[in-house]
Amino acid sequence: MTAVAVERTSAPLGRVLLAELRWVLRRPRNLLALVLLAALPVLIGIGIVLTGGPEGGDGPPVLAAVAGNGLVLPVATLVLAQTMLLPLVVSMTAADALAGESAHGTLRGLLLAPVGRVRLVGVKAAGVLAMVLLSVGVIAVSGVLTGLVIVGGDGMVSLSGTTLPLGSALGRVALAAAWSATQMAAIGAIALAISSLTDHPLVVMAATMGTLIVFGVLGSLPALDWLQPLLITTGWTSVVDVLRDPVVTGALVDGLLRAGCYLLIGVSATVLRITTKDA
Repeated sequence: MTAVAVERTSAPLGRVLLAELRWVLRRPRNLLALVLLAALPVLIGIGIVLTGGPEGGDGPPVLAAVAGNGLVLPVATLVLAQTMLLPLVVSMTAADALAGESAHGTLRGLLLAPVGRVRLVGVKAAGVLAMVLLSVGVIAVSGVLTGLVIVGGDGMVSLSGTTLPLGSALGRVALAAAWSATQMAAIGAIALAISSLTDHPLVVMAATMGTLIVFGVLGSLPALDWLQPLLITTGWTSVVDVLRDPVVTGALVDGLLRAGCYLLIGVSATVLRITTKDA
């Protein structure tokens, strides 16, 4: 019995992971963010029903396809949310994960506890990923329900003009949600890396959102077309390609590869910083 006690040099992974997820889901601002994200498709759907959709070419073209075509609503909402709202929620979660813990003095206890530092990064990354999946999932589910109840339609009219049955339409929504979640996971990884460098959560949020704004500006300059493949924001609107029949996969695959690179860089930088951080 003594030997077993000596051999246990680290806390059980399941218990640490469960504690982190419980902590993430108990934060009032995280719960409030999920409520706001759930309300977003409802507000957009009501606005489209009352106004008949964008007129004169205002707004993203995908919004014009929502009128009478309810299952397009969740995809249209993801297009709008991933430009600002989703990255803000993700960066807020990543800021709390390390910078927030450091600011409150609880990170020191975690670094000194019997939890490996690489494992600690994995647990914090899992908390951020859980918030990413919940955020995107809430938008998708709320968008589908709102689209079916408020906007209407028993299937999906694709951007190619074909009509998809309910099952195929839901599959397209799930594909769009998975693609957006991958992009937000990459943002979360970068925000987590920034979070490991500072004790101020607001700095993490400002740096992450500022970087995305700069990327958006650089991506809009024709003279810097050569830089676009390196910017994570490049091709974010390509998620609407899931609404075509058949699905156009070129830009979607490029976006996944780009997000994967940022994800790897962010996680690697976080591991490097935490493993060398002075307790």
